[in-house]
Amino acid sequence: MFESTITGSLPKPAWLAETNRLWPAWKLSGAELDAAKRDATLLWLKMQEDAGLDVVTDGEQYRQHFVHGFLEYVEGIDFEHKVKMGIRNNRYEAMVPTVVGPLRMKGRVHQSEARLMRAHTKKKIKITMPGAMTIVDTIADRYYGDKVKMALAFADLLNQEARALQADGVDVIQFDEPAFNVYMDEVKTWGIEALHRAIEGLTCTTVVHICYGYGIKANIDWKQSLGSEWRQYEEIFPALAKSRIKQISLECANAKVPMQLMQLLEGKDVLVGVIDVASDQVESAEQVAATIGAALKYVPKNRLFPCTNCGMAPMDRQIAEAKLSALAQGAALARERYK
Repeated sequence: MFESTITGSLPKPAWLAETNRLWPAWKLSGAELDAAKRDATLLWLKMQEDAGLDVVTDGEQYRQHFVHGFLEYVEGIDFEHKVKMGIRNNRYEAMVPTVVGPLRMKGRVHQSEARLMRAHTKKKIKITMPGAMTIVDTIADRYYGDKVKMALAFADLLNQEARALQADGVDVIQFDEPAFNVYMDEVKTWGIEALHRAIEGLTCTTVVHICYGYGIKANIDWKQSLGSEWRQYEEIFPALAKSRIKQISLECANAKVPMQLMQLLEGKDVLVGVIDVASDQVESAEQVAATIGAALKYVPKNRLFPCTNCGMAPMDRQIAEAKLSALAQGAALARERYK
């Protein structure tokens, strides 16, 4: 009961990349960078185990950014001539690559980290990838001329990698879709269809993660503009409840999301965000257990999985470590309290 996990990303160690940045520059290159990525993955794997988490991730140490880390392995994309583009409905601007031809995989994306984790832990392992809607919201297009057509093409590539990850022994495959909280109508018209394409043929646990973004200024400012209640989930949860995805990961801790909206996910496992990644204040085990208790009014205890609100990539490493421990300790306390 209450298997704990994180959304996916963890801070890069200072010897691997710039710290406290969402798009950090690598500090090494070539074989040295490859070795450092491996070392960082093993470090965070050990830290998650020591903290007591039940489902562990690679911390996304092999990739510079959660979207572009996948795009780097796709043919038909021009990274040399990036363009400035507003993303998440112009919440912020970023320099992004451009789709210039048919999309095809160059090879495997996450094989190294998946096999590394499988060889070094007996715990369940999770790999995260960006969802198709979030990808097309984070890249320019000079080839397809149709957002949906391009998204479905990306979904097919995601499915190709997901099937291979399952064969590598990955227990949980998660698709990150922060764009689902921005383009709610499109979620229902084609977003879930793209998600279904991405999970086609998978028998491992599948997750879609939908939150209000990393703890960076653009996201914090956006949340402050959303009023006293954040009800985006109300728009999309009924459709997700009918979808073929097994688990839904959502933001909850210190959020203005009405908890009762979780009732709309009846029949699904719910990864409840009990750790606030937009604050450096470390939660106590009691606070985590209390959030779990509040969510239990709306989610059956056999379907509730404590998690982080979002990734911790831009966070200070020591704070992230402390929050991992708080997550696991709070889940343990909740098991005793609500058994």
